[in-house]
Amino acid sequence: MPRRRRAAVRLGISTSLFLADLVTILAVGLAVDAAYYAYISDGDLIPLSRSMNLQTAAFLSLIILPTKLARGEYGIEHCLSRTPHLRRTATLWLMAWAVALLIGFATKTSHDFSRVASAAFFVVGLPVTILVRGVMVTLVRRGSTANSASASRIHLVGYEEDITNFYANNDVEALGLRVVGTSYLRRFDASAGSSSAEALLAEDLDLAVSVVRFLRPDDVFVLVPWSEPADIERCIDAFLRVPAALHLRPGTMMDRFPDLQVARVGRLSGLNIGRRPLSSGEILLKRAFDVTLAGIGLMLLAPLFVTLAVLIKLDSPGPVFFRQRRYGFNQEAFGVFKFRSMKAVPDAPFRQASRNDDRITRVGALLRRTNLDELPQLINVILGDMSLVGPRPHALAHDRSFERRIALYARRHNVKPGITGWAQVNGFRGETLTDAAMEARVQADLHYIDNWSIWLDMTIILQTIVSPRAYRNAF
Repeated sequence: MPRRRRAAVRLGISTSLFLADLVTILAVGLAVDAAYYAYISDGDLIPLSRSMNLQTAAFLSLIILPTKLARGEYGIEHCLSRTPHLRRTATLWLMAWAVALLIGFATKTSHDFSRVASAAFFVVGLPVTILVRGVMVTLVRRGSTANSASASRIHLVGYEEDITNFYANNDVEALGLRVVGTSYLRRFDASAGSSSAEALLAEDLDLAVSVVRFLRPDDVFVLVPWSEPADIERCIDAFLRVPAALHLRPGTMMDRFPDLQVARVGRLSGLNIGRRPLSSGEILLKRAFDVTLAGIGLMLLAPLFVTLAVLIKLDSPGPVFFRQRRYGFNQEAFGVFKFRSMKAVPDAPFRQASRNDDRITRVGALLRRTNLDELPQLINVILGDMSLVGPRPHALAHDRSFERRIALYARRHNVKPGITGWAQVNGFRGETLTDAAMEARVQADLHYIDNWSIWLDMTIILQTIVSPRAYRNAF
């Protein structure tokens, strides 16, 4: 297929993805307004000039669509990647609404909008946009085969064993690729002399370049092993002369870190396989967010604190607060505050709480089921030991034990521990009887560290309050 036609097909798919988002947001806003107007006006149709949600939808589109364009989310490659599409869609929806509410408050225009209709638009729009995105990504993936009009045409260059391994480790059709040509490089006996080997390699590369010029693929993949840098350099010099995108050998490193990027530190460049936990600006933003919400929370929840303290004292003898040593940022120990939910037993050895644990008091059972026992950790947030959102801190004995048995467990300490976290809102909480259960929790924590944003923190806090999964295994 001519390259122009293939480009037109890919542009058409990207345009369809863009229009699907635009039409969905506008249609949901208008539909909610129409239903609300019909309800309050005995079935009358709403004039478009009266649809405030349509205006809100247009504003949300101005935030969501350019953001997705900037992140390349309308490209076919993005749809075929392992990116968490649905989570990104939900996070962007929440972010857009947060901006809309902030601007409405700042400009004093929020009173012009119906609270019921706006709330319904927010609630209905979230699952609908997620559903539409999921359907569109699924359609693109199903349609992206080696024989599809949008498939990228690639040419492979390398030694025979490396090309064989590439086919063995990659389902080319499932990747939406079409291999249009293969150029094999010959290996030469080192005893033949370096000059002879270089001359023969140059001969192979000249032939490969001629083939690539004739086939005109979109991309050329050089599969020469990284252990042979001189040959890689020769291949780069050869194929930079042809009008095709040039890629170096994909391998286990790239499979393990799918979002590799070239980063510069000073004048030094390198493949960035693990970002710094947080930049200086992100640390300041997160700290300001934590202190502001924690301070407001402590003031608003003061009557509840007093009530719970009285109930704990009436229910069983012992202190109101329970303080235990935990590891925090950079594995520095600190004392975490909690409402006491168990019977006070001085000098008792640590034992993880289990279902139907006879040490849990009646009030304690309620506190643990509703997560209210964690509220005093707002004090830890103010003190700077914890954040509102982050990996949950575990007992010192657990930390030492799991660090020896679970890979990258200690990486959880690269950020401050949190009152709640990505693991908790996804149901990974409670007793961990097996290494597999802890590994699932650790993977969720590492996902949070690698994908942190202030919007993700807001989403997790919201899910902690309203999501049933956040209360799963709470005992």
